Amino acid sequence: MIEALIPGVTEDVDVYLNGDFVPLSEAKISVLDRGFIFGDGIYEVVPVYRRKPFRLEQHVARLMRSLDKIALYTSNTAEDWQHLMTLMAERAPWENSLVYLQVTRGVAKRDHPFPNPPVKPTIFLMSAPRLAPKAQEINQGLRTVSMVDMRWLHCDIKSVSLLGNVLSKQYAVDRGVDDVIQFRDGNLSEASSSNVWVVKNGKVLGPQKDNLVLEGIRYGLIEELCRAEGIPFELRAISKAEVVAADELFLSSATKEILPIVELDGEPIANGAVGPIYKQLKQAYNQVLAAL
Repeated sequence: MIEALIPGVTEDVDVYLNGDFVPLSEAKISVLDRGFIFGDGIYEVVPVYRRKPFRLEQHVARLMRSLDKIALYTSNTAEDWQHLMTLMAERAPWENSLVYLQVTRGVAKRDHPFPNPPVKPTIFLMSAPRLAPKAQEINQGLRTVSMVDMRWLHCDIKSVSLLGNVLSKQYAVDRGVDDVIQFRDGNLSEASSSNVWVVKNGKVLGPQKDNLVLEGIRYGLIEELCRAEGIPFELRAISKAEVVAADELFLSSATKEILPIVELDGEPIANGAVGPIYKQLKQAYNQVLAAL
């Protein structure tokens, strides 16, 4: 049953729950957990290549920022989180995996205010096979549609409350395309679960880091790659008109790495082909992974 839900994951694979590694089939969480009742929790997903978590320090830093922003306190230090994620990667049956971590405010009476006194947070980790992006996606690009970003005003928090992302992804599925590109007040925000990048006149542009966008870990990586490759890079407000008139578009995430976008709302981006800046950055990205 588990393998039908998550291909490659069986009931005897180890997960971590509240201090212990146990088989997935034995991991149980109360229905009164605030993560289940309210979506009151934070998560992270770390890609693992050849059992080495990629940009782990940056993932943990974002985890701790998100926990702090919702006042969800644990006794774990950054080193503790890194240790747990590394252990999960090492115990996974796969060399290339995704480590998922979720922290909720714990089990308490169903009431909106934080439990007072605080209860013990629920800490859960699991791994799953990491599937590489498909060659067709890399070579031919993705098709997208635009939509208004109707999510809340704290998208900088990596919350387990992902209904807005679910609905935006389903919006794309219902229209037979790969993803959406969302706009808030006329400016670019994100795809359904990825950051979106614009290339114009040889420069890579991204939305500014604020409360309206989740700062993907690839934000820093793409800036580093651009600097190394001599590609101008800028974060600022980007209008929908600029997105439509882009020379290239691409998206980035832990699971998708970086993928080109060649169509928006049925119209090609530039000539509708994968562009040279994407190809240059993809090659540089692959070199970083090969050096792990």
